[in-house]
Amino acid sequence: MAAQDTFPGPARTPEAIHAILADAFGRGDLDALVDLYDEDAALVVPTDGRIVRGRTEIRAATAPVFAASPRLTSVVERKLESDGLALTQARWELVGTAADGGQMRLSGHGAIVSRRRPDGTWGVVLDDPLTPS
Repeated sequence: MAAQDTFPGPARTPEAIHAILADAFGRGDLDALVDLYDEDAALVVPTDGRIVRGRTEIRAATAPVFAASPRLTSVVERKLESDGLALTQARWELVGTAADGGQMRLSGHGAIVSRRRPDGTWGVVLDDPLTPS
């Protein structure tokens, strides 16, 4: 099977971002995850709630989560789109193996603001996986 048959990227719609995030976690592909974010993006780190900005900080903050070999499920519940910007809200769960060998489980409701890029694909501008339900 060709790589394009197994990888859902690039994001052709705002909702596709969630599928690509799930795929990146499932394959352990930190590069694919980081590529979804615009250079000036901001992320609320779900493990501790701190805010990181830019691809370098996003990579550093999410790399430890990838060490747990997690699987992400993300179900988009709502989308608002206008003039090249979109807000998607989703319910998500991340399950992996903690450093002590036990199960790591994170879940919540999140919101992603994405922007249409010049090539027509979508990139993440703001990602807050810890929004109130």
